Amino acid sequence: MKNQIKILGLTAIVAGISFSLISCSSNKGAQQKFPPAQVTAYTVIPEKAEYYDTYPATVTALNQVEIRSEVSGYLTNIYFQDGQHVTKGMKLYSIDQQQYKAAYDVAKANLDKAKQDYDRYQQLAQNNAVATQTLEHAAADLKAAESNLSEVETNLRNSSIYAPFDGTIGISQVKLGSAIIAGQTLMNTISSDNPMAVDFAVNEDKIRRFEDLLSKKTKSTDSLFTIQLADGSIYPNTGKLILLDRAVDPQTGTITARLVFPNPKNYLKPGLTCNVRVLNVTTSNDIIIPFKSIVEQMGEYFVFVIRNGHAIQKRVDIGINIGSQVIVKNGLNLGDQIVVEGVQKLRDNSPISIIQKNNNKTNQTAVR
Repeated sequence: MKNQIKILGLTAIVAGISFSLISCSSNKGAQQKFPPAQVTAYTVIPEKAEYYDTYPATVTALNQVEIRSEVSGYLTNIYFQDGQHVTKGMKLYSIDQQQYKAAYDVAKANLDKAKQDYDRYQQLAQNNAVATQTLEHAAADLKAAESNLSEVETNLRNSSIYAPFDGTIGISQVKLGSAIIAGQTLMNTISSDNPMAVDFAVNEDKIRRFEDLLSKKTKSTDSLFTIQLADGSIYPNTGKLILLDRAVDPQTGTITARLVFPNPKNYLKPGLTCNVRVLNVTTSNDIIIPFKSIVEQMGEYFVFVIRNGHAIQKRVDIGINIGSQVIVKNGLNLGDQIVVEGVQKLRDNSPISIIQKNNNKTNQTAVR
């Protein structure tokens, strides 16, 4: 019995000592304060920036035509080099003219004879020396001969093929001696090369903006449109918006817009892919802050606003990114101080120590 009393007494003493130690440790922890987080601050000021909306696009010729002969025969001459720039009316191909020249000569002789007969019968008719019906037959023969000559003359003329407009001709699809079938054999393709069109798809929610740009019809709108080529370079000439297609594609919800660009050095080729860049300029009173100051939580965006030595978490609505910056549409006021660096160490109402202020205006130009 005495041993049990001793054990219980010892247990109580140990428990008391442990409780005292825990109490002392808790009191010390309660009295301990964490140092304020060191952060870089940024003062919200009005800024102005430029950025570009980009659209995948394709270069296309304003005029393009497939060359097919209107007469049949063997190809006898080619008058150009593949890929050459040709001018309107330049001779391109010749098809064997012998049969068409022979037909023309026969038709011309028949016309001459029909005209002589008609003139003779007409003179006789004036003296009532020939029947009226005979004169009518002569007139019909003359008309038929004229029609036949016109037809064979057209065939003779079409045996030589000329460029329909200024442009670049492609690689010839036929060689000397090739048999050409009228209306069927594809001989070549010519496309206009200066200026060139650039087509791109615009979402239907942007149609009104592009309609406004189209209606301005001023030279100032030309600088709004540039293109970035496949190698990343910016094409040196600016473009002009000339049309929006007649209808929205119900499958994609887009409408085709067309720009035209000067192409004096023939850099732009039909089928070339590029990116259209449409310039946007913000107003001088926009709020633009470093994107690294933004914290995303559950699809919402926050910044830490500095108030009385503490970082207060505040929800913001953001717009588009401009390089390393972002436009804030709602949630901040001019003059607010926000945390730029050190946000990962913060919670709402965290104490802070500002070690640096960063207010370099960027005025960046960026692509969205």
